[in-house]
Amino acid sequence: MGFFVEAEIASQPSCWRRAAALSAEVGPLLRSPGERVAFVGCGTSWFVAQVLASWRESAGYGESDAFTASELPDRRYDRVVAITRSGTTTEVVDLLGSLRGHIPTAVVLGDLDTPSAGAADTVLDLSFADEQSVVQTRFASSALALFRAGYGVDVAALAEDAERAVSEPLPPEWAEAEQVSFLGRGWTVGLAHEAALKFRETSSSWAESYPAMDYRHGPVAIAAPGRLVWMFGEPPAGLAEEVEATGATFVCSDRDPMVQLVLAQRVAVARAIALGANPDQPRNLTRSVVLAG
Repeated sequence: MGFFVEAEIASQPSCWRRAAALSAEVGPLLRSPGERVAFVGCGTSWFVAQVLASWRESAGYGESDAFTASELPDRRYDRVVAITRSGTTTEVVDLLGSLRGHIPTAVVLGDLDTPSAGAADTVLDLSFADEQSVVQTRFASSALALFRAGYGVDVAALAEDAERAVSEPLPPEWAEAEQVSFLGRGWTVGLAHEAALKFRETSSSWAESYPAMDYRHGPVAIAAPGRLVWMFGEPPAGLAEEVEATGATFVCSDRDPMVQLVLAQRVAVARAIALGANPDQPRNLTRSVVLAG
């Protein structure tokens, strides 16, 4: 494996197991019935926040929202949970600082020696999943594994399937596709957004993402031969047939959507390499966005 991101993708099964072992620590963030909770992050972490909010609310624990850290509205929340790999992202650090002493906060963190660690009331340490590559893969999925285990899902079984997903051959046409539309339903909408971001970041390729039921309200117009429509989870009735009629390839699987995300990460890297790009150092991007004061 010649790039950091390849090794980081391959390490996800072991990272998921370590994250699952910490699941007792997220109990108060998960099972506080009636609390109104906001999950926040930037970029990939925002999409992770969308998944976490969906899981909590659908489990019946209370209203749960997700926002990019710069757009948390001025409304009452009982708790704010931030996700940040670097711990230095300006919007997250500023938000945690502004909430300190007013609203309980927690941060899921990839680097403890950062301002976010001191700004939050509770720190969930995922530094074992930190990364050298600019693009996030294992940190984001380990945050998902941490919370998913906290909701009682057997992450060990997911990790076992992910071990197969990190090594099995990829269909060549996936990395060759000139455009990909990722679709989700419920909590997998956040995964679709994250997969599309991985394609854009890693290979500067054209990728979009939508709730699956909304895809037919316009975006299906771009489906064509040589393009993919990738569904996370169970597709709406008739969608596969409609996509295939356009000549596009419809990608869908019975696998858990988190395992499917691993495959999407691999395809994004494969496309970057095929295009002669460096997937560890995408153009115009840095590992953390730190804005001048």
